[in-house]
Amino acid sequence: MDILVLQHERIEHPGSFRAFLQEDGHSWIPVHLNEGEPLPSIDGFDALWVMGGPMDVWEEDEHPWLKPEKAFIRDAVAERGLPFLGLCLGHQLLAEALGGTCGRAEKSEVGVLDVQLTEEGASGIFFDDLPEVFPCLQWHGAEVKTLPEGAKCLATSPDCTLQAINWGPRAHSVQFHLEVEPDTIENWAAIPAYADALKRNLGEDGASNLKAACDEHMSAFSGMAERVYINWMQTAAKV
Repeated sequence: MDILVLQHERIEHPGSFRAFLQEDGHSWIPVHLNEGEPLPSIDGFDALWVMGGPMDVWEEDEHPWLKPEKAFIRDAVAERGLPFLGLCLGHQLLAEALGGTCGRAEKSEVGVLDVQLTEEGASGIFFDDLPEVFPCLQWHGAEVKTLPEGAKCLATSPDCTLQAINWGPRAHSVQFHLEVEPDTIENWAAIPAYADALKRNLGEDGASNLKAACDEHMSAFSGMAERVYINWMQTAAKV
């Protein structure tokens, strides 16, 4: 499988999913939109992944590539039926591209926090073999507010109703992160917007405390990420 990966920060990449892709012989090609790289033709790619980033989906004036990115996602998912995986910002971009809405969260989520599967999520393929309630890395101040027509909510939390969604059999996205690696917190904390969010929500020692929490859960994150990767590959094969 050849996967096109849209990135919004060079260090916010597919994380631990990279090892699974390599082990299975899949290739992934990153496009760094925030650095001015143009969107390529989707022809020849077997799937589209969209990563996170510190910008918000509505900041099209500051980041003019956001508008064509949404159109690109809509074409890939709704018109071509390509398998899709969205993480954090990629989750919000999928929702907006398909007609949903996003906005500022009433309460930011930053830390290792629990999410809970909905009935739809617990009975579906994407989260198969994951616990009904599980910990994950959260680092966001915006959220999906309304679902696109035809989408389903797969996971939720007290402060963010739409933690994971799917649209059709092959498009899935999550607000949270399971693809955490040992250097993830250090790398992301170097991004000014993320550093500010850490201080606002977790105090001056936010980065070190969050790293310690992730280190404690690293084995669980890795196991769940691998399971979600396997499950996504199963959905990608559905027609």
